[in-house]
Amino acid sequence: VQLQASGGGLVQAGGSLRLSCAASGRTFNTNVMGWFRQAPGKERGFVAAISRSGSSTSYAESVEGRFTVSRDNAKNTVYLQMNSLKPEDTAVYYCAAQLPFAIDIARGRGEYAYWGQGTLVTVSS
Repeated sequence: VQLQASGGGLVQAGGSLRLSCAASGRTFNTNVMGWFRQAPGKERGFVAAISRSGSSTSYAESVEGRFTVSRDNAKNTVYLQMNSLKPEDTAVYYCAAQLPFAIDIARGRGEYAYWGQGTLVTVSS
């Protein structure tokens, strides 16, 4: 699985951005998909994830209620809608995929086998 993230940019605090992650291959709907982020000097951490069908989601406490993860299996794409952005949301955002047919939505980096290249989100105050 190859992943290509896009949609990052510079936005003012309180603004919105939507990240997209396009996946290659015909088996996209077999992968739980996740979003992680890494701020300068910090470890890469979990942001959100979505089940294979899209019926279940999971969020980090810091983004709950502001971010929404979704997917379009017909387009092999997962999205991260980010609203009410804060300066502390500034980071490189990565999309990732678990191995095919994983059932549980994982929050740990080690549970994700495939990673995109990252897209930078900068939120100014």
